Amino acid sequence: MVITMMRIARILGSLGLCLAFGCAWGDVRLPNLFGDNMVLQRDRPIPVWGWATPGEEVTVQLGAVIAKAVTNANGEWLVQLPARKDGDGLEMSIAGKNTLTLRGVVVGDIWVCSGQSNMEMNVGETGATADIEAANYPRIRRLKIDHLKAAVSAHDIPRTIGTGFWQVCSPKSAGYFTAAGFYFAREIVNQTGVPIGLFDVNWGSTQIEPWIAPIGLAALPELATLNATQQKELADYTKQTPVQLAKMDTWLADARKAYAESRPAPPLPEMPKFPYACSLYRGMIAPLVRFPIKGVLWYQGEANGDDGDSYYYKMRALVGGWRMAWNQGDFPFYYVQLANWMPATDDPAGGDYWAKIRCAQAKALSIANTGMASAIDIGDAQNIHPKDKQELGKRLARWALARDYGKTKVIPCGPIFREMKIEGHAIRLYFDHLGSGLMVGKKTDHHPAVEDKTGKLARFAIISAYGNWVWANAVIEGDTVVVSSDKVPNPVAVRYAYSMNPAGANLYNREGLPASPFRTDNW
Repeated sequence: MVITMMRIARILGSLGLCLAFGCAWGDVRLPNLFGDNMVLQRDRPIPVWGWATPGEEVTVQLGAVIAKAVTNANGEWLVQLPARKDGDGLEMSIAGKNTLTLRGVVVGDIWVCSGQSNMEMNVGETGATADIEAANYPRIRRLKIDHLKAAVSAHDIPRTIGTGFWQVCSPKSAGYFTAAGFYFAREIVNQTGVPIGLFDVNWGSTQIEPWIAPIGLAALPELATLNATQQKELADYTKQTPVQLAKMDTWLADARKAYAESRPAPPLPEMPKFPYACSLYRGMIAPLVRFPIKGVLWYQGEANGDDGDSYYYKMRALVGGWRMAWNQGDFPFYYVQLANWMPATDDPAGGDYWAKIRCAQAKALSIANTGMASAIDIGDAQNIHPKDKQELGKRLARWALARDYGKTKVIPCGPIFREMKIEGHAIRLYFDHLGSGLMVGKKTDHHPAVEDKTGKLARFAIISAYGNWVWANAVIEGDTVVVSSDKVPNPVAVRYAYSMNPAGANLYNREGLPASPFRTDNW
């Protein structure tokens, strides 16, 4: 039997222990956010912090600017440098009893790329060989954050595995970047020249709950049950952990003896149940919140596919909690509405699986300074991980270009349902984000949809007060869509693309962006 350090580390990790990286007293040390080729957020004061001997003076210099601090009794220090509008090829030095020098530092915008596997999916996994070979983008950089659950908020991030630290985008590195984040950044850099840093911080198959900050849960009475559960789990875990650690000490001694005597290892002690809610926030997001950012890109929801309307409240807790933690006001928060997936069905009522969560995601647009990129036409019926991240990244970038980079003529998204009016035997639908007008569209490959001049609108359903949902006729009239059916003389509600995979849904604006799925009823 071999007791490896990796196995022991995994055991300790399952106990939620945040282990500090060791260093000798007297050595100035920085969090792993700081390194060569890092990106600093422009137009915001720049905090720099770390550890050294208690009472030691630390001097930080960036360009001609110098700031000093004295470490506290715990060996912690913090300085704040003035905001910069730009900067390229800078050096930052941090000096105490030793000196650290960070080279190749740039000033630009940092976007947090978070969520589950569709955000974690890298460029190499999309098969975009040509994009990787052409990826000479020194103004795009990323820091990959390792997976880490924690029962208490971590103050540092674990060192990245196999990718170095801050990576400059090149044909050698681009394949490892989050694909959605890379294509977003490429669009921003190409159109504005602003350097973009990506915090690549995501974990496949994760639900939204562990990403929520405790302060976000506490702020929403609608999530009181979830918050109470989280507090109980944390209290139970805190109570159980010292007992389990004592058992682990005994087990390690017995295991070493078993190894020395070449006999089977003793059974592992039972581990305490790890607190679930807030655990990824504490392990992966909390270490970032001192560091100023531009905004967040979020792609998650598949693992919460059964949530329906409750996902809206969880989004409010997520966005609100992160904004309170960063203390930067209502920074941009742009997210993806789930893609089409699974074989299409022919039920006009729809409502299967992800249909409801997409409506909850659309409702989340009521949260200040959010934007939603619909992926309803770029999914893959056979694969929960659609490879068309090129178009997805561009759609996320549209929100940022229009809202944050002064490109006011950019239309940020496709049509979003606003209101309806009953007109006799028909219902007229009104939309926001019309762009230059509505059209029947056809989408192919990685490109925006084009007008299908002979096509007819599909995937509209209609119902009367006491009838059943039926497929409807839908036509574009100016900036509206009129929906009707001979089978429904007194209609009361309409649904559009309201199913797991609404294959054939084809309402777009003339910018080639799809209308978001919607329902006018709340049944």
